[in-house]
Amino acid sequence: MRIGVFVCHCGRNIAGVVDVVEVVNCASTLDEVVVAKDNRYLCSSSGQQEIVEAINNFELDAVVIAACTPRMHEQLFRKTIEAAGLNPYMLEVANIREQCAWVHTANATQKAKALVRMAVAKARYLKPLEKREINITPRALVIGGGVAGIQSALDMAEQGFEVYLVERQPTLGGHMAMLDKTFPTMDCSICILGPKMLEAWRHERIQVLTYSEVEDISGYIGNYKVKIRKRARFVTDACTGCGVCASFCPVEVPNEFEMGLTNRKAIYVPFPQAVPLQYIVDAENCLGCGLCSDVCGANAIDFFQQDEIIEIDAGTIVVATGYDLYDARKVPEYGYNRYKDVITSLEFERLVNAAGPTGGRLIRPSDGKEPKKVAFIQCVGSRSVKAKRYCSGICCMYTLKHALQIKEKSPNTEIYIFYMDIRAVGKGYEEFYWRARDAGVNFVRGRPARVYQDDEKLVVVAEDTLLSKPSRYEVDMVVLAPAIVPADTGKLRQMLGIPADRDGFLIEAHAKLRPVDAPIAGIFIAGCAHSPKDISSSVSQGSAAAGRAAALMTKKRLEVDPITAYVIPELCFGCSLCREVCDFNAIELIYGKANVKPNCTGCGSCAAACPTNAIQIGCFTNEQIIAQIDEAFDENDDRPRVLAFLCNWCSYAGADSAGLARLKYPANVRAVRVMCSARVDPVFIIKAFLSGADGVIVAGCHLGDCHYMTGNYKAKRRMEKLQSMMEQFGVNKDRLLLTWISASEGEKFAKTITEFVEKLKTMSAIDDEIKKLIHVSQEVENEDSPKEWDSLRSN
Repeated sequence: MRIGVFVCHCGRNIAGVVDVVEVVNCASTLDEVVVAKDNRYLCSSSGQQEIVEAINNFELDAVVIAACTPRMHEQLFRKTIEAAGLNPYMLEVANIREQCAWVHTANATQKAKALVRMAVAKARYLKPLEKREINITPRALVIGGGVAGIQSALDMAEQGFEVYLVERQPTLGGHMAMLDKTFPTMDCSICILGPKMLEAWRHERIQVLTYSEVEDISGYIGNYKVKIRKRARFVTDACTGCGVCASFCPVEVPNEFEMGLTNRKAIYVPFPQAVPLQYIVDAENCLGCGLCSDVCGANAIDFFQQDEIIEIDAGTIVVATGYDLYDARKVPEYGYNRYKDVITSLEFERLVNAAGPTGGRLIRPSDGKEPKKVAFIQCVGSRSVKAKRYCSGICCMYTLKHALQIKEKSPNTEIYIFYMDIRAVGKGYEEFYWRARDAGVNFVRGRPARVYQDDEKLVVVAEDTLLSKPSRYEVDMVVLAPAIVPADTGKLRQMLGIPADRDGFLIEAHAKLRPVDAPIAGIFIAGCAHSPKDISSSVSQGSAAAGRAAALMTKKRLEVDPITAYVIPELCFGCSLCREVCDFNAIELIYGKANVKPNCTGCGSCAAACPTNAIQIGCFTNEQIIAQIDEAFDENDDRPRVLAFLCNWCSYAGADSAGLARLKYPANVRAVRVMCSARVDPVFIIKAFLSGADGVIVAGCHLGDCHYMTGNYKAKRRMEKLQSMMEQFGVNKDRLLLTWISASEGEKFAKTITEFVEKLKTMSAIDDEIKKLIHVSQEVENEDSPKEWDSLRSN
């Protein structure tokens, strides 16, 4: 094996902390390394050219890149070595930026040398892998019928692809259909959205399924199998939308579309521009009187209708599941749900909408009178350690819009906007802010302490932080701007295997290079499912997701990475354990031997379960991982020494997040990347302790959030069993830490490492004391001094 090592300076990102020359010199002494070089920017064209020339000049069999995280440029470097005639999987990347230079000051060079040493050790056991080709189903599934989902479906349909657009509400449109005006142009929301809804409904290549939910998703990129439950509406397609049925219905319940500000019937259509304009029976509130059926001239009422399960094949999936508003009742100091005239921004939208319950007249819900003084409170449930830490991004702008809407109708109305910071980032947004200023809107910088009612007036207690002056403001109405939170899609997210950040928004594959790609190949993210955003950004992201999906579906066949399971037939005796632990039904027995099917995801659970090592994972074989363990530490490393097995999708990405945030933690930790925590064989843990580790961490996705369905549960069971065995052999089980860290939890990663190292230091000190006591006790016993022996034993 002839290995080349290339160490990147990354400008000063790495070289400013790590002695790159020392790392190169160390690498050049390693067995089977025939060339070691450094380069200022390996990802540049000149850097890549240097790699290609070295491969040809030194006839390299494998390449080690010591640079940034493999999650960033691994594919780039694979293409680079492939261009030089080397198999792209004869590459190993040592992460000496995010997990070394950016998080350590002392001992960073020592750690960088160790990471390179581990990478070279793994590279010695790399084997050429061949990419697989799979057929691509030229059909897309879009989940979510808001503006982002509609745009994504239309773009793909216009490119000639069949699209299934699934929306769980009875109509398309999402929250945008509830809005009155849009900022900063102040044009009618439904006037923009309505034609798009109809276009999607009528498009020959789009199958719209409203009042439907995705029940199950299986398969892989290009070949997803999806089950969709189309819920019974109890009204057939013969419905003309005339509304006669509703006029005779005796039941009235709060209208969800109108935010409960008015009522609807048990048979209803959400709003006049709904698509489809087809009535639906609310089965929970329907009395079953049959009056609607009696008066329906189209005979469209069918009380015997049942849910329908639709099964489709899809090559790609776009997730555009939208948002909800933070529950303002969780901020009790503002009196929402206690005082009728404290409303949310979405309730305000319905009050000022010409198609709303008041015909567009802004009135107080308590008495129907027009308010003369209105207060808007920003950041309700957001930018707060008690609720959501993030900024929802659009609240400032829609509050400015609301203020201008009031001023246009009632110029003399006094308006107060209580804000933390005004965030008006976008084309024309800053000008929109000044329009509100010029219209006489009062801005009070400060988060109000509370809202209470005094007689008929609402009182807002707040401090103007610019004036350092506390004040009371008597107003007629208070409008809250709650945080935008992701729609409740826990079950769907689990089926897809997409990770979420700590707030529930879906995490993209890479924030800059693949901003609409999910980490799972073939799945894309659009709109507020990804993060809070305005309409134009949602539409842009919907189009971007459609473009990425269409680029895949344009190909009749697709090459996919061979980082999947494979079987060594001579070692397999057909025990079937691998098949039992596989969540994807990707293993079958043929003639008494395991065989891996094309839908293998490469999680590695089977390899960890195999008693004979007959099943392995490409690029993550047993011998490759053990080789890394063997080289993780040397005699110069400080104690306690920690080896961490990190799941690629979550905890490894969490370690990268810690690097991006420059969060410091001890340098005496070495990371071994695995695709899933389920890949961690208990043998690896034992080997780590035998190779000098004082503690071992196994970190995966949060339970319930695994990319591989139940992979982390399997890891949990294995590690807990191993901990119980450790105790039996007199080894402290706390030396093995099992933890769950998501891709966004860099702070948690750094804190976990720091606390674990401190804990190991304490345990090591106790171990040293025990050794001293044993030594002293032996000496005392040899001296045959009962008095001193009793004293020692009592201590």
